[in-house]
Amino acid sequence: MQKFETARDAALTLRPDVPVYCFRPEVLRADARAFMDAFPGETAYAVKTNGEPMVLETLAAAGVKVFDVASPGEFAAVRAVAPDAEMLYMHPIKAQSDIRLALETYGIRTLSLDHEDEVAKILRIVRALDLDPATITVFVRLQTKGHAMYELSKKFGAAPAHAVELLQRCHRIGFKVGICFHVGSQIEDADTYERALASADWVRNRADVPLAGLDVGGGFPAEYGYDPRRKKPNIPGTPEILTQLKSDLAEWGFSDLPLVAEPGRVVVARAFSLIVRVLLRKGRRLYINDGIWASLSDSWTGKITLPARFIPDPARVARKGDPKTVSAFRVCGATCDSVDILSRPFWLPETVDTGDWIEIGHIGAYSLSLRTRFNGFYPDTFVEVAQPFDEGGAADGFASLETMAD
Repeated sequence: MQKFETARDAALTLRPDVPVYCFRPEVLRADARAFMDAFPGETAYAVKTNGEPMVLETLAAAGVKVFDVASPGEFAAVRAVAPDAEMLYMHPIKAQSDIRLALETYGIRTLSLDHEDEVAKILRIVRALDLDPATITVFVRLQTKGHAMYELSKKFGAAPAHAVELLQRCHRIGFKVGICFHVGSQIEDADTYERALASADWVRNRADVPLAGLDVGGGFPAEYGYDPRRKKPNIPGTPEILTQLKSDLAEWGFSDLPLVAEPGRVVVARAFSLIVRVLLRKGRRLYINDGIWASLSDSWTGKITLPARFIPDPARVARKGDPKTVSAFRVCGATCDSVDILSRPFWLPETVDTGDWIEIGHIGAYSLSLRTRFNGFYPDTFVEVAQPFDEGGAADGFASLETMAD
């Protein structure tokens, strides 16, 4: 992997016509360590957020010993770079063959569920492999409601009374049992965990079985950009959230239990930026070589405001407009799909033109995981960059919170 001091250096040296991911391993290590130092329990990195080998290797070297996995592909990815790491199989709904693979081949001993049929699946494999149920920890996933940009409670989780029954059933079988929940991705309210803990306490008291642990899931927000023409969103930072979470854990009597968190976005978001090239400027439209089917799905949903930095092509001498004037541009992706248009405009210097580059910051979370091969486009070029995106001076532009007419 080629190394550069800044993304600008990479763009001007390589002059790429394909999207280029700028990986910052030092930023990843620092953000991982900051979370591990602040959370009063085990940190299990959520592999779904970004499972690139370079990410998993860097996290393992930084001291992450536990990984939250959801599929055979993620089992293999973790084992390939961290043979001794512990894996928690926290997908509540699993194929029976995948359960067997997890228990038999990968030695996974922690799983989650939210329905009695999952209990039956797991028990069937445990008996077939002649495993002692007491060596298996089953977390019952509790349905919770919170305030997050991406709500996750609609798909998974047992209602409190159902969770009580599941805990008691798993305990009678001989499994070690715990409670887990996931309040959503990119939470907007620090009280979200407190409400989930209150529900977990209700379940614990009525189940009346020994608990092997509490898994508070993810949701810890990463810091993105915001439209400076509007009031800055009041999204709590991770230090504030973790301080309140520790207080809430003590208040509800969970501090003495083994604790697990599954951070993803907050760990890896700042570790990557993306260099895209403007293939064509057509009026107030910019056609770039990436889009919603590749790295920019967060920009499609409109829930995340991504900072952007203009990298003008020095080969273009003549430019129109005032470089100090920032204007709104509709951004169109690389594919032939007419849906491939970002839902919000990018605000950039009005001199931006065909052949220029744009560095889009903080795209380490989910951008790489969700890219597709649609139309044959698949960004897969990486360079290593030393300077954090935040230290490269103020962003020239941003994905606005406003909409604009076509």
